[in-house]
Amino acid sequence: MGMNEKLAAIKGMNDILPPDSAMWEWFEGKVRDLMGRFAYRNIRTPLAEHTALFVRGLGEVTDIVEKEMYSFEDRADKHGQAEHLTLRPEGTAGVVRAVVENNMLYDGGKRLFYIGAMFRREKPQRGRYRQFHQVGVEAMGFGGAELDAEVILLAAQLWKDLGIEGVRLELNSLGQPEERRAHREALVAYFEQHTDVMDEEGKRRMYSNPLRVLDTKNPAMQAMVNAAPQLLDFLGDDSKAHLKAVQDILDANGVAWSVNPRLVRGMDYYNLTVFEFITDKLGSQGTICGGGRYDYLIEQIGGKPAPAVGWGMGIERVLELIKELNIQWDRPSIDAYAILPDAALLPQAMRVIQTLRQAGVRVQMHGSAVAGSLGSMKSQFKKADASGAACALIFGSDEMQRGMVTVKQLRDGEGAQAERAIDAVADWAAQLRA
Repeated sequence: MGMNEKLAAIKGMNDILPPDSAMWEWFEGKVRDLMGRFAYRNIRTPLAEHTALFVRGLGEVTDIVEKEMYSFEDRADKHGQAEHLTLRPEGTAGVVRAVVENNMLYDGGKRLFYIGAMFRREKPQRGRYRQFHQVGVEAMGFGGAELDAEVILLAAQLWKDLGIEGVRLELNSLGQPEERRAHREALVAYFEQHTDVMDEEGKRRMYSNPLRVLDTKNPAMQAMVNAAPQLLDFLGDDSKAHLKAVQDILDANGVAWSVNPRLVRGMDYYNLTVFEFITDKLGSQGTICGGGRYDYLIEQIGGKPAPAVGWGMGIERVLELIKELNIQWDRPSIDAYAILPDAALLPQAMRVIQTLRQAGVRVQMHGSAVAGSLGSMKSQFKKADASGAACALIFGSDEMQRGMVTVKQLRDGEGAQAERAIDAVADWAAQLRA
């Protein structure tokens, strides 16, 4: 590649530019506010982890581990040893690793949330990218069905806070290991009788991970899959009672749900409750939030046995849905635009501007495109109007000599203006704040 050749971003790894970045900030602000109301605390984990963490946590026979992870061998140390690392494809495994490594459950359960980038090597499409972003919650050290319900209620409340309607909730139970084993045997026996309609991937997974065969997108297999033995029929009384307790809490809070006996999720670590929030507005990428209970993952990753439940939410998909539904969001605005006819007045003008900013006024200062030239008053007013500012601050030579600044209204339709004393900025700053 030539030294001056234009460089582009990696396909499926997108820049987030203004004004879209403001929408992201608005969304993240809604999330942080909601997490505070539910008493969930922020956790931040590294982008890269040891590959073994995801192989052990997600399961070797999963699409993520088999096809999608960005894994690489790190540079060797002085002994020639190199670590095998992976950019995180999801958030839960890294959070569990951090909780185990730092012994965070020594004094009881923890409610945690994260916001960050994830990476999967797959074909980019709407709402599905190679670098994507997730919000996730993890409630660790709690075994009761009330926590399953709480994390679901948290997501349902977020839809309300964002103004999103028409999202449906699907539930299922994956039971406990011994129940899944009995179901697995029945599944394998059933699939062995229907290999004539199974594709190569289904045949390969029939013995290694038969639950994943149920998640096939192959239309030719749908009738066969729909008639397969259902895990719900293999659940014991305790597993059924756990699911019923979740449903009762959701009912009491007016959250509608339906049971989808084919819902299995994409990771191996789930047990008991699993769920997805689904929209019909985004085509094939309809799942915008999914999760469940994973009571055995902490032990798998080397910690003392402890129950846990959580979910992950794709930010890009949620923002796409907000745009699709034409939901209005709080766009950032500035209070004032500073106009400077004479560059020689910059030091004094910028002192006033800084005082206003310290007082909480959002001020955009006009900048020169060419060194030493701020441009005409007409061009500066044009930029002031385009900025969306409520008013313009005019630092004219005559006014500045008298210790004054002119404040001109830009949005009142009449262009009213008044002079304000520079040595009394603190007294009139509050009048500029929107």
